[in-house]
Amino acid sequence: MSKQFWTFTLLVGLLLLSTGPVNSEEEEAEALNTDEPIVEADIGKASVGSKTDDEVVQREEESIHIDGLSPSEVKNLRESSEKHVFQAEVNRMMKLIINSLYKNKEIFLRELISNASDALDKIRLMSLTDKEALGSNEELSIKVKIDKENNVLHVTDTGIGMTKAELIKNLGTIAKSGTSDFFEQMSNSSSEDSVSDLIGQFGVGFYASFLIADKVVVTSKNNNDPNQHIWESDSESFSVVEDPRGVTLGRGTTVSLYMKEEALDYLEAKTVKDLVQKYSQFMNFPIYLWGEKTISEEVPVEEGEEEEAEIKEDDAEKSEDDEAAVEEEADEEAKPKTKTVEKTVHDWELLNETKPVWQRPAKEITDAEYSEFYKSISKDTTDPMAKTHFVAEGEVSFKSILFIPSTVPSGMFNDYGNKKGDSIKMYVRRVFITDDFQDMMPKYLQFVNGVVDSDDLPLNVSRETLQQHKLLKVIKKKLVRKALDMIKKIDSEVYMDKFWKQFGTNIKLGVIEDHSNRTRLAKLLRFQSSDHPTNQTSLESYIERMKDKQEKIYFCAGNGREEVENSPFVERLLKKGYEVLYLTEPVDEYTIQALPEFDGKRFQNVAKEGLDIDQGEVAKERKEALEKEFEPLAKWLKESALKDKIEKAVITERLTETPCALVASQYGWSGNFERLQSSQRYQNQKNTFYANQKKTLEINPRHPLIKTLLAKVEASEDDEQATTIAQVMFDTAVLRSGYALKDQVDFSKRIMQMLYKNLDIDPNTPIEEEPAEVEEAEEDEEEVDADDEEDEGEEEVVGETTTETPAEEAATEAPEAEQETHDEL
Repeated sequence: MSKQFWTFTLLVGLLLLSTGPVNSEEEEAEALNTDEPIVEADIGKASVGSKTDDEVVQREEESIHIDGLSPSEVKNLRESSEKHVFQAEVNRMMKLIINSLYKNKEIFLRELISNASDALDKIRLMSLTDKEALGSNEELSIKVKIDKENNVLHVTDTGIGMTKAELIKNLGTIAKSGTSDFFEQMSNSSSEDSVSDLIGQFGVGFYASFLIADKVVVTSKNNNDPNQHIWESDSESFSVVEDPRGVTLGRGTTVSLYMKEEALDYLEAKTVKDLVQKYSQFMNFPIYLWGEKTISEEVPVEEGEEEEAEIKEDDAEKSEDDEAAVEEEADEEAKPKTKTVEKTVHDWELLNETKPVWQRPAKEITDAEYSEFYKSISKDTTDPMAKTHFVAEGEVSFKSILFIPSTVPSGMFNDYGNKKGDSIKMYVRRVFITDDFQDMMPKYLQFVNGVVDSDDLPLNVSRETLQQHKLLKVIKKKLVRKALDMIKKIDSEVYMDKFWKQFGTNIKLGVIEDHSNRTRLAKLLRFQSSDHPTNQTSLESYIERMKDKQEKIYFCAGNGREEVENSPFVERLLKKGYEVLYLTEPVDEYTIQALPEFDGKRFQNVAKEGLDIDQGEVAKERKEALEKEFEPLAKWLKESALKDKIEKAVITERLTETPCALVASQYGWSGNFERLQSSQRYQNQKNTFYANQKKTLEINPRHPLIKTLLAKVEASEDDEQATTIAQVMFDTAVLRSGYALKDQVDFSKRIMQMLYKNLDIDPNTPIEEEPAEVEEAEEDEEEVDADDEEDEGEEEVVGETTTETPAEEAATEAPEAEQETHDEL
């Protein structure tokens, strides 16, 4: 009974929970008859996971925070606030553009020619779809004319031109780029490649004209406008009027600059030529300059001039053979006489003959064209040694041509790294931007010349400088890789005979400076070696010739090949047939230190610890026996004879003929490196620390001097002769190992003692005194004799001056007689 009761109670509870509010039929009918729509509070609300739309809005409101106001108050405040647009003071804005945007005034011509090029590109693109766009004037060119009388410079193009409305819109609105608008329109209807040549981006380049001009007049004619209009401005206001002369241009634009007094230099033809060749020589369209030149011309001689010429003929010519004279007269009658005169003519001169060859496919360009282009950008008179032409795509796209000169540029290592780099020229859409690159090419590749042209580079508004951007690092990385590939592809004979002799030091410096390309640069290195007396070898060739079980690349550094070949450190290596690299240039040891390994083989300086030639159990047992045998000598050298001069004394593995040598620690300075460091201009505490480090003295157990010294030490450790011999041997080891003697006076005294002993001279023998008094008496006598000779010489001179010969007397009397006669007259 109780179980049924609880079951009934549970069912009733469930029914009550599932039942909602119940409305009467009148209430439902009344709700349906109302005009107001019924909107549920939860309509549109969607739950995604545990987040609802309301929660998102609430979080956004909470993120809007102003002190003292709640998020809802901030939202209402912003919704009810007044909206305004930024205003600009036009005159002040114009002054900023003119005076503060550009560093160089000469930029004005680049900007005007770039605008003209854009106008020509626009009409060219339109003519592809509209054959009547060019009309009767199919010439696409830019012409510059100088009017010195009126101080005006004219730049005329046959481009698309501008209507009256476009003059007002494009030139009257600052930062309004007509090219950008045209680019957008054309991009919607054609591929982006067809409009990639357009240069304008910012709409302020035209105003660079006011850098050098008080007044600018623009005359323009567009195909869509039947009339030609003139736009005129003094940088404060502008006016537009219909040209009363009618249509004189046909199509295109003329920009006339009325120069300021301080800018009259830009009216010189040479200045204009230099600016065009610097900034705009690679434009797609020809640029002409109206100028004058002197030519030689043959003109007929007039009758009066002929008669005068005949009268002036030489009589000798008339006396020649009569028959020859008759023939000459006949020829003269048949051919009218002419003369050469110089004539001044005015004509258009083409300024941009050199074309941007990097825009063409490499297979279509001849070597002669590459050489001509290289000479035009480098001012070199010789052909380049090597070249590479490539197109880079990916994160940044650009086209480039790089050249290696055939000779070393003058002053390449003067102010190395601090000199302005002008070997790589940067272009954006064929317009020169800058060649002032400190970081575009690394210092060791400063000799590489070339151009880089990209459409993706971020420019400042003035287009004079590049913004610091990660794309520049990408370009630098690709340029370096391509330059190294170009060097690698040079023919082996040309590489050794020309490139390595002139630019080998640059490659070695590159190994030190460029860690990311160290492996590539290491393959380009060349060193002298014991394999050949004259030829240099690469590291790859050295590894191919390595002996079996040879784990390291052996090298020895010194001041010249002869010094290295005779170094005690290479004696045993050469005897066993190992090849040793000879580092004979100052930069070589620095280079190897910066190169930890090559092709898995580490480098071993034979003048430092770590040389392990003897391998195998038999060799180890023999070495241990020698160490035990010579242990008394090694201990005596370390603790007694050379106590403060060496770190320790050990049995050598590298000497055969030399009794002993000084060996640096693995991270210490070799003798050659210490010499290089001591020659540096500035010394520091670090250099002093390394220079004062004690070295290891390696002794040759097979040398008779070492054996004799061992016998003396075993007989008596207090033997003074043994100590002297040890000290002299140490000094010779210092010199033979390439180090400098610190106590040269002590060394010279020991050498003198050895000389005394070999000649059986008592070291205490006194040195004979010089006879000082006798010399003084002789000097007095010599001075007296000299004085007497001087007195006699003076008397002879006086006698000569006072004595005159009869002839001299007559010569002196003659002018006096003439003077008296003249007075009488």
